Amino acid sequence: MGIEPPILRCTTFNQLVDVSYAGRLINTMTHKLDAIFAALADPTRRAILAMLLEDDMAVTDVAEPFAMSLAAISKHLGVLAAAGLVSQEKRGRVKWCKLEPDALRGASAWMQGFGQMDAIDLDAFEAFLTQELAP
Repeated sequence: MGIEPPILRCTTFNQLVDVSYAGRLINTMTHKLDAIFAALADPTRRAILAMLLEDDMAVTDVAEPFAMSLAAISKHLGVLAAAGLVSQEKRGRVKWCKLEPDALRGASAWMQGFGQMDAIDLDAFEAFLTQELAP
């Protein structure tokens, strides 16, 4: 038997309130973010996402530009699907992949919370570094 989560009686409304809900919600959000960032950590998976920006693609078409086996690409697609970044649908004999852009909203909102999502002028940054690192 497991330990039951604490339940408090709210006397004002005479309802039971499960106080562990917030903790479960945070754990779920953390798990989703972990899966998304782990999926995005691999350059092959980022390239697959970029390809799927254009249109839905068959798994064989996704695999074509990569120098790896179809099984390896399928594993990458599985990681992306587990993170919710892509969905897969079988149409006849062909398995199609579709980008799920809404999955990135949670990660984007989390990063924006740190104020780090402002546009960066990379040319100005490069000029600054060149000036600072000049002998």
